[in-house]
Amino acid sequence: MNREYHQWYSHRLGRGMELLAFGHGGKPVLVFPSSKGKFYEYEDRGMVGALSWELDHGRLMLFCVDSVDAESWYNRGAHPADRVRRHMAYESYVLEEVVPLMRSRTQAHRVAVTGCSFGGYHATNFALRHPDAVSHCVSMSGAYDMRQFLDGHYDENCYFNNPVDFLPNLSDPWYLDQYRNNIGWVFAAGEHDICLGENQRIAGIFREKGLPHWFDFWGLGAVHDWPLWQLMAKKYFG
Repeated sequence: MNREYHQWYSHRLGRGMELLAFGHGGKPVLVFPSSKGKFYEYEDRGMVGALSWELDHGRLMLFCVDSVDAESWYNRGAHPADRVRRHMAYESYVLEEVVPLMRSRTQAHRVAVTGCSFGGYHATNFALRHPDAVSHCVSMSGAYDMRQFLDGHYDENCYFNNPVDFLPNLSDPWYLDQYRNNIGWVFAAGEHDICLGENQRIAGIFREKGLPHWFDFWGLGAVHDWPLWQLMAKKYFG
C-alpha cells in the first residue's frame, strides 16, 4: 500500500502540520480524527487496514489530517470566542491547504469527508459550510452541538459552527441546493452509542429540511468504539 507522510508550516495556524495519505488513486477521502486525535490515529486504530483492499486497488485515497482540538474547542484556558476562532483557522487550513493537495493527487474537484466521534462533527460542519468542495459526508457516531465547549458564551462564529443551531434556520437556496443534489450524507450510530441521540437529532433536522440523507442505525449492542467504526468504514467505503 502506498503511504505518504506530508508536513509543512501552515501560516493560517502559525505552526507545522502533519498528515498521512494512503493509496494511489480513486475517490479522495478527507479523514478527521476523533477528539484531540492525531494524524496517525486512523492507521493505529485499524481503520486503514479495514480499507486495505480499496486502497491497494486504487478505489480510495485517504488523507488523514491532524487536529488542533486541544487548542480550540478543548482549550479551557482560552476564552470561548478564541476557541472558535482557532477552530476557524483550522478549517481554513483544511480548505485552503489540505483540499488542494487532495485535488492535485487525485484530479477530483470534490472530496469525501469522514470522521468518527468528534471527527464526525468536523466532517459534517465542514461539509455544511463548504458544500461546493464536498461529494460525500460520512459521520460515524458524530456529535454536533458545540455549546458544551462554550461555557455559556455565544456569538456569530459559535452559531455558524454549530450545525444543530444554524441548519434549522438556513434558507439560502444555494446551500440547500448543494446539500440536496451534490452531497451524499450518512449519519451512523450504534444501539448503545453515546452519540446515538446526537445522530437522531441531526437526521431529524435533515428530514425537516427535506434534505436526502441516510441515518444508519447499528443494532446488536453496537457501542461507541473503533470495532464498530471499522465495520462502518467497510460498509460505506468498501
